[in-house]
Amino acid sequence: MNDPIGDMLTRIRNAQMRGKTSVVTPASKLRAWVLDVLADEGYIRGYEKTVDAAGHANLRIELKYFEGQPVIRELKRVSKPGRRVYMGVRDIPSIRQGLGVSIVSTPHGVMSDAKARAANVGGEVLCTVF
Repeated sequence: MNDPIGDMLTRIRNAQMRGKTSVVTPASKLRAWVLDVLADEGYIRGYEKTVDAAGHANLRIELKYFEGQPVIRELKRVSKPGRRVYMGVRDIPSIRQGLGVSIVSTPHGVMSDAKARAANVGGEVLCTVF
């Protein structure tokens, strides 16, 4: 798999289109860090680490809905393996006038755009959520 973050985001989008309550994705530290930001911002209920019958570690993501509609309306991958997107603290975009969130991988860890601005650090913009 070339793009594990892109794969996880696609699994979330597909599960929400089908109205699923949860989705399973292979586990990795970077995926868990991105899910931590999504959970902190209130876009998912949470996640837990599980092990399947073959002994592989997975992350079970509990999706969040409001009045029958998914809380996540738009989930886009910004920085891709073929084209990395790095931005300074002043260049990090504001998504939908601050209603959405950019998830940024910084030297201080993976964090939301607001926390990156507060910490005065830039980095790789992984994805945007609205």
